Amino acid sequence: MTRFILRRLAASLIVLGGVSVITFALARLIPSDPAAIYIGPRARAEQIEQVRIQLGLDQPLPVQYLTYMRDMLGGDWGTSIATKQPVLTELLNRLPATIELIVAAMLIALPVGLVLGMVSARWQGRPADMGVRIVSIIGVSIPAFFLGLLLQILFFRSLDLLPLSGRVDSDLRFTSPIAELTGVLAIDAAISGNWVALVDVTWHLILPALTLAAYPIGLISRMTRSAMLESLGRDYIRTARAYGLGERLIVSRLALRNAMVPELTIIGHTLAYMLTGAFFVEIVFSWPGLGTYAVSSILATDYPAIMGITLLGAAAYVVINLIVDLAQAWVDPRIRLA
Repeated sequence: MTRFILRRLAASLIVLGGVSVITFALARLIPSDPAAIYIGPRARAEQIEQVRIQLGLDQPLPVQYLTYMRDMLGGDWGTSIATKQPVLTELLNRLPATIELIVAAMLIALPVGLVLGMVSARWQGRPADMGVRIVSIIGVSIPAFFLGLLLQILFFRSLDLLPLSGRVDSDLRFTSPIAELTGVLAIDAAISGNWVALVDVTWHLILPALTLAAYPIGLISRMTRSAMLESLGRDYIRTARAYGLGERLIVSRLALRNAMVPELTIIGHTLAYMLTGAFFVEIVFSWPGLGTYAVSSILATDYPAIMGITLLGAAAYVVINLIVDLAQAWVDPRIRLA
């Protein structure tokens, strides 16, 4: 197991190194002058040249890359050209909002997707199976931004049940302000016993979380159905039925447990999807997370921020895949020998 972990760690470091090189090179190929953007539209040529020297943009590209990586490993991810703030600080300030949204969506997608997949496999070829398959196809097909707009029209404009956008109501800071401890408002409100704020945060989370969870629900349910059908056709399932075990026990314990290895892979891909899928959802619902920051950075040609967001996303993706590999090796010891 130790050798398996070391191999996966080495592969992860190689992937991160490759991503950093490619991202750095592509960011420098953007047809714009970062020094001119940094200093403003009315800067003189000598001022722009001075800023280029200050930012190290006059150095050869390999030297710039090595300098950037050295500073990044030391905790300096550069300064945002648009906001003039440290990129790492900006990312850390916005990360809790994105984590809150992803966790809420995953808490919806995982149980719903698993249950739908089990129902579909249990009643294969019946109306319940057809209904689940239709729902899963819709979930994986409809774009997140379009689904978000539809949900806003239905639940805000037509039914007036849920908030349109944002993390909290604008009046909450005056009536029941949240003491920010972790940055995840739901946790902060629960820790401080601010139940009014917790209800408000929950109401604001429902629509964006449902939007982000739609694709994972479809993906997880389809994979669960496929893996469950394969497990239900095995000899040990027929033996369990011959011994008189209940169908609910066979489906929920025996078949589902042996279908979990491919399920872990899909769950890992689902989490990775949410890192990028959250960007579209955050724009639609004005969610102040990494997605909103990424879009504003791209529009402003803020290459230090673009680099930071890309590397943070790549690191999260690699970590998720590493965790999935370790979980699969724990569930199925044969994988450790691969």
